[in-house]
Amino acid sequence: MSIIVSDLTKRYGTQLAIDSLNFQVNEGEIVGFLGPNGAGKTTTMKIITGYIPGSGGKVTVYDNDVSEQSEQTKAIIGYLPEHNPLYLDMYVREYLGMVARIHKINPVKAEVERVIQTTGLTIESHKKIKELSKGYRQRVGLAQAIIHNPKVLILDEPTSGLDPNQLADIRLLIKTLSKDKIVIFSSHIMQEVEALCTRVIILNKGVIVADDPIDRLTARVSGGQVVNITFEQPIEEDKIMALGSVEITASEQNTTWTIVNHGTNDLRKELFDLAVSTQNRVLMLSEDKLDIEGVFQSLTQNKGV
Repeated sequence: MSIIVSDLTKRYGTQLAIDSLNFQVNEGEIVGFLGPNGAGKTTTMKIITGYIPGSGGKVTVYDNDVSEQSEQTKAIIGYLPEHNPLYLDMYVREYLGMVARIHKINPVKAEVERVIQTTGLTIESHKKIKELSKGYRQRVGLAQAIIHNPKVLILDEPTSGLDPNQLADIRLLIKTLSKDKIVIFSSHIMQEVEALCTRVIILNKGVIVADDPIDRLTARVSGGQVVNITFEQPIEEDKIMALGSVEITASEQNTTWTIVNHGTNDLRKELFDLAVSTQNRVLMLSEDKLDIEGVFQSLTQNKGV
């Protein structure tokens, strides 16, 4: 089961906010939705949830057409918007009870207690929401998003403004919740994306500029796997070139090499095998990688809105 976005477009007057987006997210995935301000992330999330309509294209959520089966779609989606819209004068249990009744959950009290325990709210659950810290307010937002046990979680900047301890707690909670769900997770905190997501979709000016598992993104942007190696004894260049789709970008006395691998294989293993076959010790072996922040900047810098 999945979310399928096909040729999705959204216009605000003459402004094209998103332009012919196509992607699919499957059950069990945590997908990071990234992009500079104005890239179209929040707009796309709102269309998926049925909060706003698209201008063109189609979105299906577990075989429900969002535009034609909005009630069925909303019933299986949990949504935490960027600006967590809570009723601050309500008590935690009172608010979650209201949300449970909206979803026609029965028995209300038992489900409220379950979601309070799941989100770690027990110690603060006797308070009014306005008395809670930012971290606990985010927990309340997550609690209302999952109280009906949705198949899909759409989380827009759920860790914004949290301290390191709160970040760790919310990260663990999201990971726990994601085991049997689809999670689309938007954040400007690149470390959170690396820690949480199995895949990243990067938007820029309303179009997708990357859609890859995190471990493939760096090779995609840099043009290949970059390996640095130092052998104990010199080795002939043709032996390295014989490894396949490789490019030597630097060498020193035929012992230290920087090599770009344009193939899909792991060049480190092949270099190690080469060292064994030539009885030449490896003194140093490392791999250069852009982190997720470097990838983001490479794909969006000087192009954002």
